[in-house]
Parts: sequence; C-alpha cells; structure tokens
Amino acid sequence: MVLKIIILVIYFAVLIGIGLYCRKNATDVNGFVLGGRSVGPWLTAFAYGTSYFSAVVFVGYAGQFGWKYGIAATWAGIGNAVIGSLLAWVILGRRTRIMTQHLDSATMPQFFGERYGSRPMKVVASAIIFVFLIPYTASLYNGLSRLFGMAFDIDYSVCIIIMAILTAVYVIAGGYMATAINDFIQGMIMLVGIVTVIVAVLNSKGGFMAALDGLARVSDETVSSTPGIFASFFGPDPVNLMFVVLLTSLGTWGLPQMVQKFYAIKNEESIKKGTIISTVFALVVAGGCYFLGGFGRLFSDKIDIAANGYDSVIPTMLQGLSPALIALVVILVLSASMSTLSSLVIASSSTLTIDFLKETFMKNMSEKKQLISIRIQIVIFIAISAVIALVQYKSSVTFIAQLMGVSWGALAGAFLAPFLYSLYWKGTTKIACFTSFIFGSVLMILDMLCPEIFPEIMRSPINCGVIAMVAGLVIVPIVSLFTPKPDKDKVEEIFSCYNVTTVVAKKESLGDGQN
Repeated sequence: MVLKIIILVIYFAVLIGIGLYCRKNATDVNGFVLGGRSVGPWLTAFAYGTSYFSAVVFVGYAGQFGWKYGIAATWAGIGNAVIGSLLAWVILGRRTRIMTQHLDSATMPQFFGERYGSRPMKVVASAIIFVFLIPYTASLYNGLSRLFGMAFDIDYSVCIIIMAILTAVYVIAGGYMATAINDFIQGMIMLVGIVTVIVAVLNSKGGFMAALDGLARVSDETVSSTPGIFASFFGPDPVNLMFVVLLTSLGTWGLPQMVQKFYAIKNEESIKKGTIISTVFALVVAGGCYFLGGFGRLFSDKIDIAANGYDSVIPTMLQGLSPALIALVVILVLSASMSTLSSLVIASSSTLTIDFLKETFMKNMSEKKQLISIRIQIVIFIAISAVIALVQYKSSVTFIAQLMGVSWGALAGAFLAPFLYSLYWKGTTKIACFTSFIFGSVLMILDMLCPEIFPEIMRSPINCGVIAMVAGLVIVPIVSLFTPKPDKDKVEEIFSCYNVTTVVAKKESLGDGQN
C-alpha cells in the first residue's frame, strides 16, 4: 500500500508541475486551445492516442467484448490502429490542418461556421458537443473507480473527486500544451503497462499457448454450441463484432476532441511521423487491451456478470497480480483516463465559449475574457460530469460501454460525414450538414429513451451509432444535390488553400523529373 501511494503521489506531482510549467504557452486562446499550432509529431501522436484510449476501453470495452467474443475481440484493436489511427491521419490530418488554419478556426463548430458562413450551424454544433461529451466523461470516472476500489479499497466518490481536481488543475494552468506533454508521459506509461500486464496475466495461466488452449475449452451454450468458439478467428458473433470495430474505429473521424489534434500539428514532417507513431501506439495499446480481455472467461469462476456486470471482468483478472504490478495498472488506467478527460474538457469548454457564448450572449467578448470563460467552463464541465458519474453509478445504466456508445454514436453520427465532405467536396451544402447533425443526435437520443421502437439490432447504442454514421455518409451527398448550392466564389476561395505552392527539398519530392 505504501508503494502504491508513493507512486501515485510522484505521478500527481509530475502532472501538476508540467501544468504550471506550461502556463507561458496558455496566455491567449490560440495558445491555450491549440498550443500555438506548433506541436510536434511525438506529442501530437501521443495526444491523439491517449485521448482515444481510456478506462472506457481498458475496463469497459475490453472486458465486455472480450467476454462476449473471446480472442476475436482483438479485431477491435486492429481496427482502431488501421481505421481509427492510420487512415484517420492519412485522410484527415493534412487537409484538416491546412483548411482550419486558412479559416482561422480553433474548434470543430467554428470550422463549420466559417466553412459555410453560418452562425446557427456553429451554435447548434457546439450544443451537440457539450451535451454528448458529458456522458462519455462520466464513463471515464466509472472505469477508473473499479480499479481504485480493487487496489486501494477507496470509496467511489473519493476516486472521482481526486481525478476531477487534478485534471482541472493542470489543464486550467497549462492548456493544450500541458495536456500534450502529460499525454506523452501518460502514453509511455500505457505502452509499458499494457505489455507488462498481458505477460503477467497470461503467465498466471501457464503462458500464451496454455491460456489459448484453456480458452478453447471454454463453452457457453447460451452463446454458441460450437466447440472452441472463444478461441476462434471471428468469435461467436462476427456481425455485432463488426459493429464494435466500426464504431470504435471509424467513429473517431467525427469526434471533436480527436479531430482537434490535427489543428495543432506543426508541419508536414510532423504529419508523416505522427501517422506512424499514432498507428503503432494504437496497435499496442488498443490491440493489447482487447487481446487481454479476450481471455476473461478463463477467470469465470471468479466473475459474476449478472451481479457485477462486464466492468468487473478486467479488475478480476488483475486481482492476483503483485502489488507493484497492480500499482502499475492503476497508473496505467489513471493515465489513460486523465489524458482523455483533459482532451474532452478542453474541446467542450473551448467550444462552449468560442462557438456558443461568444456567438449568442457575449458577442463582444475580448480574448482575455474568452480565456477566463474557457477556464471557468472547464471547472463546470468537470463538475457536471462528476455529478452524473455519481448518479449513474446507482442508476440502471451499469455498463461503461453503454455511456460511451451513446456519446460516440451521437457525435460521430452528427459530425463525421459533414466534416469529411467539407474537407473534400465543394458541393456540400449547409442544409445537408444540418440534416446530418439532427439525424445523428436525434436517432441516438431516441435509441436511448425509446429503444423498443427500433428493430432488435438497433437497440444497442453501439449498433445504432454505426448506423447513424453510415447514414450520414449517404444523407449529406443526397441532400446536397437537392438543396441550394453554396456560393461558388466563396467555396473556391476556401479550397484555394490546398493549391498554394510550397517549395520542398528534393528528398521530399522528385519534382517534374526534368532535372
């Protein structure tokens, strides 16, 4: 216990020290929200990865889907690496950085407002972000509490208060740059931690081959009558597994806290390196989490899903580890959760201030007041999500995955298609974007409040979220074809940022081949 507490105190001291050190980079809105658009590849890639993976993945998704699909759950981690990281950086990274700088936008709603010359679009987008990021944040607290309870026997409310206060301190002090540096440290802990934990857990079951053999002998007639199904390539339910892969991978393309990382990239070299670093990080962390969760049924004699839910799977798997390893796991999940929380609160508070308050009630807000407002909103956002986490703990929504599914589904369903088409297609109309906003968010609200009105496959927030995303990709081009076209000259001026000539070294480009 003494060792655990010492490690935690050192960890917390480092986080707050970095926050205070980065105060000099958070003296204006651009510096606070985007780090002055001068963040290098390692910090950006780790900021992207640590914002992506949190206690929601390690405790919630890895436990639930590892239990349901066995070793096949690893496909979710592979999808996160290939679709959620590699393709996201390749398809969105450069274009997002170029156009957002050209439009001088610091947030996703501000991007939409400038791209389409629409103040209502900016306000509506900011409201959707603020509302749906809160349940995601609440889910972070829940996952963390499970492990703190296992390691320290600390009350759930204490865990929430500690995490909320510490995150608020270093984010308010240092802004995006503080979170980026802390994300790098937290990411290194996550990389080392997940590999160490996997080795330790598998060794407790006789090693990888013995554990895989044991998993192949597990049977559950309520799931499948096929022998060895939990050790198979696609598991007992490949269709629903595909939905999990799509939501957790493609969904990141429409999440404001993820896309905003591309706004701050320093240069071309940072994009190239960041793509590789981010992909490898996702493969190790996400792939490792789901891979570990896939062996959850080996501990079925200690797990009561009916009584404690899927969120108890991973903590139970870790109970037999040494005190030093448990301390590492706590720091691992704490790092993942706090990095994600810091990303969420910056995205939400900056959006609420810049895109909502400044556009509606406080139109003449100075930059100094904007900065003060963002910091106040950070406190409010963290407080609201913490209260919801406490209430949720006693409510019927017991699984972390449900909260994350609602949040990701609504945000990705609303924003993925409008954002993607806005970067690539000149014919996208603001009415089409509004239609996607409304369809995605309303669909997820109805699915949460009245699931009985939907077919069985849509009653899961994960499946419904995927349907919302895919529908948006169809809705935006169709509606754009039948609604008033945007001003041609304005669109050409916006897209002209992609055609600016840039001189590069020959090692970067062969040129026209004449020399």
